[in-house]
Amino acid sequence: MDRRHFLHQTGLNLGAISLGSLLARDAQGSLPASFSRVAPKAKRVIFLTQSGGPSQLELYDYKPGLVKWAGQELPESVRQGQRLTTMTANQKQLILPGITKFFRHGQSGATVSEWLPHIGSIADELCFVKSMITDQINHAPAMTKFLTGHQLPGRPSFGAWTSYGLGSENENLPDYLVLISRMKRPSDQPLYDHYWGSGFLPSRYQGVKLRNSKDPVLYLRDPEGLPRERRRGMLDGLSELNTMRHEATGDPEIATRIRQYEMAFRMQTSIPELADLGDEPDSVFDLYGPDSRRPGSYAANCILARRLAERGVRFIQLFHPDWDHHSRLPSWCTARCRDTDQPSAALIKDLKQRGLLEDTLVIWGGEFGRGVAGQGQWDSPEAGRDHHPRCFTIWMAGGGVKPGLTYGATDEFSYNVAENPVHVRDLHATALHLLGIDHERFTHRFQGLDYRLTGVDPSRVVGEILA
Repeated sequence: MDRRHFLHQTGLNLGAISLGSLLARDAQGSLPASFSRVAPKAKRVIFLTQSGGPSQLELYDYKPGLVKWAGQELPESVRQGQRLTTMTANQKQLILPGITKFFRHGQSGATVSEWLPHIGSIADELCFVKSMITDQINHAPAMTKFLTGHQLPGRPSFGAWTSYGLGSENENLPDYLVLISRMKRPSDQPLYDHYWGSGFLPSRYQGVKLRNSKDPVLYLRDPEGLPRERRRGMLDGLSELNTMRHEATGDPEIATRIRQYEMAFRMQTSIPELADLGDEPDSVFDLYGPDSRRPGSYAANCILARRLAERGVRFIQLFHPDWDHHSRLPSWCTARCRDTDQPSAALIKDLKQRGLLEDTLVIWGGEFGRGVAGQGQWDSPEAGRDHHPRCFTIWMAGGGVKPGLTYGATDEFSYNVAENPVHVRDLHATALHLLGIDHERFTHRFQGLDYRLTGVDPSRVVGEILA
């Protein structure tokens, strides 16, 4: 047997093994036992991604002592030489105290801004983490880090890893779906496809973005005059050709192509039914707020997120952009709060009353926080806040986290973490743990290396927040 014939035959065998492995995982909808460590508390994730960096100082991290520092320069002992962006590096770091009132809510006594009254009303359902840390200070690398574990594009997203490990409970919808808010005014903040990409994993694990328009997915409709039976026959023929090619080359992307053609065929029925909110009662729209009847709004997408959870979709990600308040903080930040406050709280209430919150992990947060110094003239209504990676706040609910808990704390300036730091890597490790996955053993070999979502730097499961 010559070398070419040997490699050809080996390719055939490996291709068959690879395809069989993929199909077996699809059938069982779970990852190999070697990656598991504990029984999962969560079956799915809803990630409410607030793109742009919400200000923890105005929303969750109450710092009444800052009033006495108003207009004074941030002490160097606090800043400790930390990096600033080019937007504020050449101005004095004059302290701007939080511009909102805060109230305590529920039995937990959590402090939440007056701009988020609906979130305050569910404080006892939430686990606030006020000691988040990231490494990146600009949007694209910070969001890439927040969603993929690495600041450079090319790694699989959190949703793709989840899809890769756990598969789907629904044969008619993708494992991982992405919804982006349709803003009332255009946002100048880009949302890159690699935020929900599959990186070096097979492309079948990447997120499928639903368009916030009449047709959520393009090209699902059959052309006029093409009967569905003929469409079925065409796909069967393509499948035969692709299977032959897969057997000849062993290329896993061909297996992905076969599966995605079949998924698209099933989505022709499932997506229109999913996106049609006409069967929702008025009480649901009242719960999610007045914007929930506007297609593509954050509120409407929250309803879709609940419908996707009901249908067994494994990872659901909502993106709401425009939290990047470098100026006009009082108007800019309040507008985003109005967009998201009632729908986010309604989603938690809705999931709970339907018995879904217990096994659905909901995460709310952005890629970093905002700095304590005012950007621009600190005491002007036009003032804003610059990016700040050294501390920010997220919250989680359901899926095995402790409700009514506030974890971690920052210093009196909300500039550095003072207690219980939680790195983005730790967030990923904890979320995977709640899904029943050991983040240290959950790897994928690429170019001779075993990659994992949490990377090689130290990371831990934050056991203190687990129920």
